[in-house]
Amino acid sequence: MKIYLKLYFYLLFFFLGAGAFAGTGDLFTNPDSLKAPKNWFLLDPIEDGIMGTGAQRAHNTFLKDKRPARTVIVAVIDSGVDMDHEDLKGKIWVNEGEIPGNGIDDDGNGYVDDVHGWNFIGGEDGTHVAEDSHELTREFVRLREKFEDADPEKLRKKQKEEYAYWKRIKENFESSKEEAEMNYGMYSNMLEGFRNMTALVKDEFEVDDFDKKDLSSFEPESEEVKGAIEMLQQLFSLLMGQEATINEILSELEKAVKHFETQAKYAYNPDFDPRHIVGDDPENYKEKHYGNNDPIGPDASHGTHVAGIIAADRKNDLGIEGIAEHVLIMPIRAVPNGDERDKDIANAIRYAVDNGAHIINMSFGKSYSPGKKHVDKAVKYAERKGVVLIHAAGNSAKEINPHNNYPNRWYERRGEASGWIEVGAASWMLNENLPASFSNFSSDAVDLFAPGVDIYSTMPGSEYDSNSGTSMAAPSVSGVAALLMAYYPDLKPKEIKEILKKSVYSKAEHRVIQPGQEKEVAFGDLSITGGLVNAYQALEMAESMSDSK
Repeated sequence: MKIYLKLYFYLLFFFLGAGAFAGTGDLFTNPDSLKAPKNWFLLDPIEDGIMGTGAQRAHNTFLKDKRPARTVIVAVIDSGVDMDHEDLKGKIWVNEGEIPGNGIDDDGNGYVDDVHGWNFIGGEDGTHVAEDSHELTREFVRLREKFEDADPEKLRKKQKEEYAYWKRIKENFESSKEEAEMNYGMYSNMLEGFRNMTALVKDEFEVDDFDKKDLSSFEPESEEVKGAIEMLQQLFSLLMGQEATINEILSELEKAVKHFETQAKYAYNPDFDPRHIVGDDPENYKEKHYGNNDPIGPDASHGTHVAGIIAADRKNDLGIEGIAEHVLIMPIRAVPNGDERDKDIANAIRYAVDNGAHIINMSFGKSYSPGKKHVDKAVKYAERKGVVLIHAAGNSAKEINPHNNYPNRWYERRGEASGWIEVGAASWMLNENLPASFSNFSSDAVDLFAPGVDIYSTMPGSEYDSNSGTSMAAPSVSGVAALLMAYYPDLKPKEIKEILKKSVYSKAEHRVIQPGQEKEVAFGDLSITGGLVNAYQALEMAESMSDSK
């Protein structure tokens, strides 16, 4: 769910018009994010005038003289976590029952040498699944074998229902594949064109880089260079006041090309299946003990960013401060560059619960879930064990419901998970762009919003960077939940959820632009609470509940 600084959003709008955005909701960004303070997700709406979590205010005042009752374990089911990051040292969960590197399952949990978590998308030989297809593609392949040559007139009633589903899958897959290939070709050509124009200008004026101001001062001698400058000036005009050099712009375009290349070559490629790397039977949901003990993986960017929001060291004067102090991250790798598989998610949830996680952060999601009943069983298991589940609502700028966004709180048969919290993404300013333009929403399915635009956090190699997405909003809530559970350990998951919802910084009546649309709606129409998670107010409410018991 990673969102880059989307210059190419504006490029596509400029060159192709608004209609070109269909199906690219995960590429949107909020122009107001351009001035966000680096630590804005920690700041407070009342004290700072910033729509953050209020975590800094909570630490500086409410928690100043309080001692936590315990350390909270937050399982991060994600792409992997850089456990050696300078800002996460001492913040990674350790399985005390396992002796590192002896090749023995010392604690008898079925996972050998799982000292710091587990990787459900790795091979026994230490290899990894990096990219994987979308669930839509996998469903297309599965159903194609059954129905591609089928005569609908000869199908039984139950088969006809599945055949109708196959027809919808086929249509959706083919249009999505075509769009991905078109975007890949278009952005590749765009990047090549701007690279060539840039090379002309750099060669003419003997510079290695330049910005908008430099470009205005250049006096070209040839019509070719003059034309290149005119096109590049249009490119710079799309930055909406943001300062950037041409090299930085081209770097963003390269990310766009890489994104669509991945979509075309892997996500919507029916011939691509990396599961042989894992070596399991992907259809056997009873199989649990597969994978390897490396929860870092080949690209831990997403998971590391998530982990830092929750738990980056607040006392080391490095990089950033996380929301919660007395917390450990349990890294569980189950999310590739593509759609996660239901089998892996079900097993990841069970692993987290069995190894003592109090909170499970799930910054991932997809539109189809053929193994939903197995994920539901794992969610029910987590609920019975008193674990809070926090899930990112998704970045498609759509209204979500029980049938278009997975995993979710609704069980396939009946009922719903009472300790499940669904989170939308918000930006930092109280204006019409308060909800992130990419965020999913629902007055029935999304519980609350949290900081998710331009969030500065940890990246692999002890680096730091800003990312946007509901992937960042979910750990903002996980961090606040961890604060509650550290200081008020007797709170049940239902109570944690109740507190988080009732203590929001409410802006239900505030008029905002609905994500994916141009119309204005009340912010309260986009979630159940119409508010933003707030650590200070949540702790006050928890204290009040504790006193009354």
